[in-house]
Amino acid sequence: TPKMLTRKIKLWDINAHITCRLCNGYLIDATTVTECLHTFCRSCLVKYLEENNTCPTCRIVIHQSHPLQYIGHDRTMQDIVYKLVPGLQEAEMKKQREFYHKLGMEVPGDIKGETCSTKQHLDAHRNGEAKPDENSNKETSEEKQEEDNDYHRSDEQVSICLECNSSKLRGLKRKWIRCSAQATVLHLKKFIAKKLNLSSFNELDILCNEEILGKDHTLKFVVVTRWRFKKAPLLLHYRPKMDLL
Repeated sequence: TPKMLTRKIKLWDINAHITCRLCNGYLIDATTVTECLHTFCRSCLVKYLEENNTCPTCRIVIHQSHPLQYIGHDRTMQDIVYKLVPGLQEAEMKKQREFYHKLGMEVPGDIKGETCSTKQHLDAHRNGEAKPDENSNKETSEEKQEEDNDYHRSDEQVSICLECNSSKLRGLKRKWIRCSAQATVLHLKKFIAKKLNLSSFNELDILCNEEILGKDHTLKFVVVTRWRFKKAPLLLHYRPKMDLL
C-alpha cells in the first residue's frame, strides 16, 4: 500500500544538502556556481567572491577576473528549501519587509507576501486539503498563466537608484527600482523617457561613476565592472544627451 512505501526522514539528515557552507544556515536566495554546481546563499557567495575567484567548496577557479558573472539564482533549490523547512520563507519575507521599511523604501512586490499566500492556497488544492470550485479553478488558471509569463521575476535582481544630474530634466518621483540583472541600459532609457514624457529615449545619457554607459550594457555587467565593491543600490545618473564633437 502507499502508506507502507512512505518513509519519514528527519530534517537533520538532509541539512547538509540544503545549508550554505559559508554561513551554515539554510539557503536564502540560493545561488549556484555554474562551473561546479555548488550552491550558497547569494549574499554569502557575493561577499566571498569580492576577494576570491574560486568555489568555497571545491576550490575550482570560477573565473580569473569576473567570477560574479558565472553564478546564477537557483530557483528550484530555493523552492525545495522553503518547502522542507517550516516557517523559513515567512520569516525571511518578514525580515526583508522590515529592512525596506527601516530604510523608508517601497517594498518590492515579490516580497510583500501575496506570492507566498497564493502559493500556499494552490498547494492546499494540490494536496487535497481544500475542495476546488469554479472560482478557485479560475484563480489557479490565472496564477499558472502568471507563472508562465514570469516577467523575469526569477532572474537575478538588481536594486538601482536613478538620480538626475541636470537642471534641464526633472527627477523621478520614485527613483528606486528593482529589476532583472539581464535588463540593459537601453531598457532604463526607455523607462525614464516614459516617466518624463520625453519624445525619444535617444535624448538621454545614463552614467555610472561619471562615465557614459553603452546602451547594450546589461545591468549585471555594469555592477560587475563599475560597482563591484560598493553596496547596493547601484547609483546611476541620467541627463540630456550631449553631442560630442
